Amino acid sequence: MINLKTSSRYKINRKKIKDFAQNYLLSHGFSLDFIVNIIFVGKNKMQKLCQTYKKENHPLPVLSFFYNEKYEDQILLGEIFICYPQAILLAAERNKTVDNLIIELVQHGINNLINFKS
Repeated sequence: MINLKTSSRYKINRKKIKDFAQNYLLSHGFSLDFIVNIIFVGKNKMQKLCQTYKKENHPLPVLSFFYNEKYEDQILLGEIFICYPQAILLAAERNKTVDNLIIELVQHGINNLINFKS
């Protein structure tokens, strides 16, 4: 199961993100018993997360946290934080749509969770 948490000011295609993340996890052998939270944050929140957990003083576009904890009858695999302002900047730099770049960031985050699990 994919949970999305975002502010209403961030224009994201919730269905496209959820469908991609779910299909990507299924294609890598994960069942629907796994939960991944995808959380969209601003630049300041991401910078605080990076300072606290990575000892870096700049906001990253994506940051993953691996948990692999049992939650009721499912397993919380982890959380993926995406910095929406950074995604907009990267999309412009790479000449991509914001939606497509967000999918790339989600894929990157899921790959990090999968690599932790292995």
